[in-house]
Amino acid sequence: MPSNFDPKTHHRQSTRAPGYDYTRPGAYFVTMVTHRRDYLFGEVVDGEMHLNKNGQILDREWERLPRRFTFIELGTHIVMPTHFHGILIIKDIPRSMRARPPENNDESSMPNGPKPQSLGAIVGQLKSRVTKQIWKNTELNKSPIWQRNYHDHIILDDDDLNRIHRYIIDNPLNWNLESKDIPVWQ
Repeated sequence: MPSNFDPKTHHRQSTRAPGYDYTRPGAYFVTMVTHRRDYLFGEVVDGEMHLNKNGQILDREWERLPRRFTFIELGTHIVMPTHFHGILIIKDIPRSMRARPPENNDESSMPNGPKPQSLGAIVGQLKSRVTKQIWKNTELNKSPIWQRNYHDHIILDDDDLNRIHRYIIDNPLNWNLESKDIPVWQ
């Protein structure tokens, strides 16, 4: 632990649902936000999102996710100037693709980071691939692109799914009505 670590001021709390297995089949609403809410992905003009090169990279990498994770489907998504919203559906992971537990329970053999094939692993790979491509193609080389974490919501039923779908679709129309913080979609 760094010598300047103070648990009273340096605390990070997980935004994940405690005890929930994020490899479980289901639908998830995901929001990723840019570092300092920087305008990196384009602009909203007259209620319509216009992607710049960075926004096109994010949009393309989202669309490619099912090629790398064959057990997922993508729902509605939107790239906004400072954030991204998407619905990701994890189907049942075939037994042959499931991550094997370590041979022993020695913590030193446990991998760091999110559980393989989990929502966190998928989002992490998406953020990583987008960052690397943006760094290659712009003056943002080595600048932070994302906030450290992401927001998720486990979609509970069809009504929840329909409400989130409508929120995502309407996001550009509501852009000038909202504060530029992460909007409340409920």
